[in-house]
Amino acid sequence: MIGSGPSGRRAAIQAAKLGKSVLVIEGRLKVGGVSVHTGTIPSKTLRETALNLSGWRERGFYGRSYRVKKEIGSQDLSIRLGKTLAHEVDVLEHQFLRNGVATMAGFARFVDLHRVVVTSPDGSELAVEGDRFLIAVGTVPHRPEGIDFDDPDILDSDQVVDIARLPRSLAVVGAGVIGIEYATIFSALDVAVTVIEPRANFLEFIDREIIEEFVHQLRDRGVTFRLGSAVETVARGADGRIVTTLKDGRAVRSEMLLYCAGRMGATAGLGLDACGIDVDGRGRVAVDATTFQTSAAHIYAAGDVIGFPSLASTSMEQGRIAACHAFGLPLPPAPAYFPYGIYAVPEISTVGMSEEEVRRRGINYECGIARLRETSRGHIMGLEQGLMKMIFSNKTRRLLGVHIIGEGATELIHIGQAVLNLKGTIDYFIENTFNYPTLAEAYKIAALDAWNRMAR
Repeated sequence: MIGSGPSGRRAAIQAAKLGKSVLVIEGRLKVGGVSVHTGTIPSKTLRETALNLSGWRERGFYGRSYRVKKEIGSQDLSIRLGKTLAHEVDVLEHQFLRNGVATMAGFARFVDLHRVVVTSPDGSELAVEGDRFLIAVGTVPHRPEGIDFDDPDILDSDQVVDIARLPRSLAVVGAGVIGIEYATIFSALDVAVTVIEPRANFLEFIDREIIEEFVHQLRDRGVTFRLGSAVETVARGADGRIVTTLKDGRAVRSEMLLYCAGRMGATAGLGLDACGIDVDGRGRVAVDATTFQTSAAHIYAAGDVIGFPSLASTSMEQGRIAACHAFGLPLPPAPAYFPYGIYAVPEISTVGMSEEEVRRRGINYECGIARLRETSRGHIMGLEQGLMKMIFSNKTRRLLGVHIIGEGATELIHIGQAVLNLKGTIDYFIENTFNYPTLAEAYKIAALDAWNRMAR
């Protein structure tokens, strides 16, 4: 396994449980990959810290001026992060030890189809042979020419987890998942945020009604959007601020700039040409969608290095499937739908078809909406915003999609995921009882809302 992120670790443990001899090669001094050290875990820890220290979740009752800690600095953010990362690394090292998985620190490069050379941190090299390989190296931030990333006030999506100070204003270039997550986290810390995106829309795989609600909430708290124009130049202005000039002539001035416009597969030093494996313009490896084999049948790739959906959850499953296939273990067909979670403030989570997709397919459908504030639990929590949208087939009554924005969205979505993959209908939500008071009651409210309009 080259890489110890979600796909590498899951594949390694699965292979070990099948009785195979497993070696994990990790470029960092500690295991965990991008997910643990600069990606998933740090960004979600930063989010939780920001929400807790700012008192964000209590402002529905106590007003927008409510704070748990009046002055929040970078040190406040780093304390929790350090503890969380140490715990994640400790758990992963214990899992490897318990399952007999060997680890090696260093950078691997292929020299032929069955051999890699590992360059250790001290510069020494060691050749390692294997019958099967998994490429799970993850990604690195895309850094275009003309932007000075040596400037302490210009950060990429890896550097932001070690931010030295909280700025008063922040420009975020890129309205993908990473950019939107960080933009909204800093907005929750009362940083003035401007989001810059060359496309006219963003997060286009999410149901448009959810995005409309999302944009409304962000504009309401002062987030500015500059959509439809790419970045022309980034430079430091005469007043010391970062000036981001757009191709349409507009300029955004901010204390800091966070560049989140894309990531590249970390494959540059892997020597994949020695195996006849090609990568695309973003350094990503092409694989079979079912087995995760590359063009070399004994070499697999999984996780962010193969592209969409680039989720820790799906990466884990990809690694497990690759390991099982590599050693001849039969697998049932993969579920038709998996949930997508965006840990912005507010959270967004979705599973199944969006309303736009349902309409493109010509399906006769009906939607149901529930506002989280309609639930007793939502009122207890002081929720003022957030909604759940459910889509059902008028013909079969089957659930087609669930889309949630608001507190607990990434937890709530799993009820919809289960019903969707089990081909359940609207009757499940109407006939079953949910704990009271819970946000999960929104499923019954939304289902009844749809039922009231469905042809019967």
